[in-house]
Amino acid sequence: MSLLTRLNTDMKQAMKDRNKDVLAVIRMVKASLQNESIKLGKSELSEDEELTILSRELKQRKDSLQEFKSAGREDLVKKLEDEINILQEYMPTQLTDDELEAIVQVTISEVGATSKKDMGKVMSAIMPKVKGKADGAKINQLVQKHLS
Repeated sequence: MSLLTRLNTDMKQAMKDRNKDVLAVIRMVKASLQNESIKLGKSELSEDEELTILSRELKQRKDSLQEFKSAGREDLVKKLEDEINILQEYMPTQLTDDELEAIVQVTISEVGATSKKDMGKVMSAIMPKVKGKADGAKINQLVQKHLS
């Protein structure tokens, strides 16, 4: 089932359940998908493009969450945490720390990286493998740990 089909189904259910929070998040994601398809001049987005948009929306909320926490805005923190939880339902299953560690080690050996100077090569090789399945900051930390 495509992401858009799933979003439409879940949107109908949220309307029936009168769940305004879920409905708002789904509408926001659908709008982002639609805006991106218009920008790219396509009628349908690929799964990879949909995943990129979902990841971007999730990252924006996580960044905002940190800002609101540091500003002491608990009312907005709760709202954003709920939105993040809803968005994560549409993301692929996240990789475990052990799986990430293995991917990092394999990629470092594939690229032949030996020092932190090779960080860019390693990151550009890893990111397509784990797109949407892991947080970029976490991967960055693991790569730095292995290249030091």
